[in-house]
Amino acid sequence: MKTTLISATELAAWPPGDVLVIDCRQDLSDPGKGERDYRAGHLPGALYASLDRDLSDLSRQSLGLGRHPLPLESDFAAVLGRWGWRPGLQVVAYDAAGGALAAARLWWMMRSIGAPAVAVLDGGLAAWLAAGLPLETGVPDRASTQVDVHYDPAMFVLDHAALAQRLVIDARAAPRYRGDTEPLDRVGGHIPGALNRPFADNLAADGRFRPADELRRDFLGLLGEREPGVVLHSCGSGVTAGHNLLAMEHAGLTGSGLYAPSWSGWVSDPARPIATGEA
Repeated sequence: MKTTLISATELAAWPPGDVLVIDCRQDLSDPGKGERDYRAGHLPGALYASLDRDLSDLSRQSLGLGRHPLPLESDFAAVLGRWGWRPGLQVVAYDAAGGALAAARLWWMMRSIGAPAVAVLDGGLAAWLAAGLPLETGVPDRASTQVDVHYDPAMFVLDHAALAQRLVIDARAAPRYRGDTEPLDRVGGHIPGALNRPFADNLAADGRFRPADELRRDFLGLLGEREPGVVLHSCGSGVTAGHNLLAMEHAGLTGSGLYAPSWSGWVSDPARPIATGEA
């Protein structure tokens, strides 16, 4: 069972019937591009997950839950059933951004329903191709299943007021955290008291995750004397925050959670305070 990362060669050696591979490629500026890229070529046996349709419920944006609200449990169960998932089946998610977009999102969502057998392909599609491994274009036909899933409330926070008791770590790039620029949300800046850890810092130049001991050192530098369980990861809409959570788990720092609405949810109420500049 793989629970954080899996290499391309490890995945290639896995018996096809014993793993569910999900292509999570996504382009926030062109929501249809990920699925077009999937149809042009994807890992053998992989199904496609849309961030907007399968891993989010955009109809709930007006509730102050951010740009990518979590789907209802019943809706996520229907997605998993359509994919043919069953409890205990190994899931591997990948994208073209080292797991930083929807692959880490799916990994975290599976963990939040109590499914530990889920991993992100280390290095994503680029690592698969660099290993000389093949792609295919057909859409596999998997038998559907019926499953009932429930989110673990310890894995995430929706209540904005709960942030006061937690250490928020913001995964956005530094210019967005500081408020120098904000291309997606109504205003720039960060949640007061939040620390900045850009998710890109988790990756080496080749797009794979940096060694676990290096990641552990970096995150311990942010934590100080605090335990990992006090951490809530945040980003723009609750997607790339999962990358930092995955990096901490890979580094052996278990128990952190995710502030699902993230910055877009925080600023949905103009009365909430905003910090700018460095922490």
